[in-house]
Amino acid sequence: MHKGKNGIERELGTRLAMPDAREQLWNFLSDNIKAVVRDEVLNPAKAKGKLFGRPRFFNDLLSSQPLCFNLFAELQRELGLATAVLSNLIPGRIERVTSIDFEYSPGRGDPRYTGDKTAFDVFVQFTGPADNGFVGIEVKYHENLICKTEEPGKRRAEIAQQMECFRADVVGGPTDPLLQQIWRDHLLAGALKHVDNFADGFFLFLYPEQNPHCRDAVARYRECLSDDGSFASSTLEQMVTEIRRHTSAPWVDRLFDRYLDFGKIEAALNGDADPKWSGTGSVSA
Repeated sequence: MHKGKNGIERELGTRLAMPDAREQLWNFLSDNIKAVVRDEVLNPAKAKGKLFGRPRFFNDLLSSQPLCFNLFAELQRELGLATAVLSNLIPGRIERVTSIDFEYSPGRGDPRYTGDKTAFDVFVQFTGPADNGFVGIEVKYHENLICKTEEPGKRRAEIAQQMECFRADVVGGPTDPLLQQIWRDHLLAGALKHVDNFADGFFLFLYPEQNPHCRDAVARYRECLSDDGSFASSTLEQMVTEIRRHTSAPWVDRLFDRYLDFGKIEAALNGDADPKWSGTGSVSA
């Protein structure tokens, strides 16, 4: 149940019942994905220091954190597939994916990096033409990206200057609240590349093409850059299309059905949709 602004409680169709959702991992689209969740989230040793929102991670069908696992966990278990997908999504830089991690930071609060709690939703290491590399990924779904503008601080300004990719008038950081998280993630990628001596490294922002906040933020952020070699963006639709080029596994259709089949919303608004759903997130007859 969710209590609205008027104090009236109403049932949310995007929420799963707890604690069964956590125990059965209903929010996740395949057995492999559930296994990765057990390894990465439910294993205290592996999850130490990582911030997984609870209970939303387990009970919110449209939260971006479980989306990360539903999108990347199968790729973690099949690095050949990950290589095929990501090398085509980001041409010319990735020759072989070597690992995929979730909710990754090289050191939360570590002053060698950004000195804050910024982390990548997904962290991919690879080999490529320039030897060892990484891509730090932020995955968004329905978020509007608006957050409080922060003072850049001495360390952030140093990283921005070191990266040599920002216009001179924005080295101190963008003033637009819509761009703050993108900027912090981008700086983390720049610091990580320098401190850990990666030959290549960049930040990738993934979002649904029909999220106007994310789409506008990407366009505005690119205007802050004099060189976009350390920043990339793509849509979830593009990535799912690329995955479908290389596998017909059922989890891909379930992924599309839950997160990207917006035609069902139109059908529901028109009174044409069957409201019944299966446990895998697919519409049931």
